[in-house]
Amino acid sequence: MERVPVTLRVNGEATALLVEPRTLLVHALRDELELTGTKIGCDTSQCGACTVLVDGKAFKSCTLLAVRLDGAEVTTIEGLARDGTLHPIQEAFAEHHGVQCGFCTPGMIMAAADLLARDPDPGDEAIRHGLAGNLCRCTGYQGILASVRAAALALREPA
Repeated sequence: MERVPVTLRVNGEATALLVEPRTLLVHALRDELELTGTKIGCDTSQCGACTVLVDGKAFKSCTLLAVRLDGAEVTTIEGLARDGTLHPIQEAFAEHHGVQCGFCTPGMIMAAADLLARDPDPGDEAIRHGLAGNLCRCTGYQGILASVRAAALALREPA
């Protein structure tokens, strides 16, 4: 199949790809760019493990064709950390037991990043709603809720 050029800005860097028109963003990220933090969990857009930010908003990358995103800004879990320092959301998930097996964690963190950008002080119901498209098969979600609450507080506090 003929490959099509696509230019993206991925984690702050201009990236040129040649992809088949049917290539999903999740496969372009994992297979072409070797950004394997974005997970493939269900192939049906149910689990949210593949969640990334596209132009600052959370999307399930298994639902997006890479060719449709030409010119878009894509942020993956790898792009949240800066200069070897974890993002406050990543730190909060580690410190507040928002991680168990870790498979859903990248998607949860990216959904939380979108939520906290829109609502810097969400209550538990807003957090549940903001993460509703992301499933965890290991936890009771209490550690995840605590992690998002802690991240919200950390992001609101002056450095």
